[in-house]
Amino acid sequence: MPTRRRRYENMHFIANARVRIRENAPVLALFFLFFLTAFPCHAQNRDVLCRAGVGGFESEFHTGVAVRVGAGRIKELAARVCDASLRWSDQTLVLVSEAAELDIDAFGADLGVGVPVVAFQVKKSRSDCCMAYTVYSLRAPPVLLRRITGGTFFSAADTDMDGRVEIWTDDAAAVEGFENIRLIDLDFAPPVVLRFARGHLLDVSSEFRPYFDQKIAAVRAKLVPQDLADFKISDGKLGATSGITAVQLIHLRGVKIKVLEIVWSYLYSSREQEALRSLSEMWPAADVDRIRAAILNARAHGMRSQVDGVSTAVRAGHENLAKIYDGTITISATPGLIPEGAKPKQEITPPRAILMERMPPVTAFEAELAKTESTLKLVIDSAGKVRSVELVGNAQQIDDGLLKSTSNWKFIPAFSADQPVASQIFLGVSLRR
Repeated sequence: MPTRRRRYENMHFIANARVRIRENAPVLALFFLFFLTAFPCHAQNRDVLCRAGVGGFESEFHTGVAVRVGAGRIKELAARVCDASLRWSDQTLVLVSEAAELDIDAFGADLGVGVPVVAFQVKKSRSDCCMAYTVYSLRAPPVLLRRITGGTFFSAADTDMDGRVEIWTDDAAAVEGFENIRLIDLDFAPPVVLRFARGHLLDVSSEFRPYFDQKIAAVRAKLVPQDLADFKISDGKLGATSGITAVQLIHLRGVKIKVLEIVWSYLYSSREQEALRSLSEMWPAADVDRIRAAILNARAHGMRSQVDGVSTAVRAGHENLAKIYDGTITISATPGLIPEGAKPKQEITPPRAILMERMPPVTAFEAELAKTESTLKLVIDSAGKVRSVELVGNAQQIDDGLLKSTSNWKFIPAFSADQPVASQIFLGVSLRR
């Protein structure tokens, strides 16, 4: 059974720069800086707002459109399913009912479609391999703008903090059962990075080749030359009639999976020649043509069939950075300069939490540490995802579990002039109820 995650019940934003963790103890003594990766390694561990009727969220956007995610109901009784709806004026639109898992990935973000949106990811039943990603406008009346299917998860983020939001996912449905291999047997399904540009959904995975290269290097490091040589003299299919023992079959299947993951990583980052070269070098020669056709066919019928185009651009590495608005200070009135009774306006509307969970502490020390209030300095991008975190306070007490948990946190982003923006804030959190 997976360990239950703890959801923060007691949390508050700290807007004053003179924050203190305990009386007379100065803060801003930085002792840990944690930069988060754009793409999680194990999507199955990701947190969702509602699972089997447990958990929920409600909020109204400044356009007057409100969203609700929570337990579904059978008559007056809560059920072990999740529902989602949008409400505006006196109207309600039920978006999803009786889902096994339901999550808000982004709320109020600008995904590049010209209007603020709310993006849901939905798994209809526990047996489904994958989720559907539905994007609705937040202007009344809300409109379904896009539906994407086939990923084990979806996560919108301004990956490089350049003002453009990507949607990270994978092509899990396309490779589920490929060569009789289950998703659970893979280290990862082929990653896919999407972005809306002028209303069109593009595959922009080629712009993130360093990430794919890291995946390739990690898999290559696990390949033993002799194991690869043994696989190359097999028939490649590794069926029950291959003339090898069950133990050998399991071992060779592990090698086969690693080779596929390398080839997929090259192929999905728009490096077809490198993919085919790797296939020729590591796959049984007599089976190369068959497996090449199978790989290309699976990709063509997966996520690639749902996009409007493919970007083959490679990032130059010096893109313009988005402005990060400072939400760690409070603006106060200046006597003689601001009329009496006037209230200075903050530069931004601060972010608000959608989902903040962490794995429960393992040791007694970690449990006690988790109960104390921790003050974090977060950089949250315009899609509401945490890009970096600083733990502020006593250098002798690092809550590593808390820091790692922030990679899955989701926020309604900060707003400036009704536009979502990146921001940095102080946030106090504690497991104490």
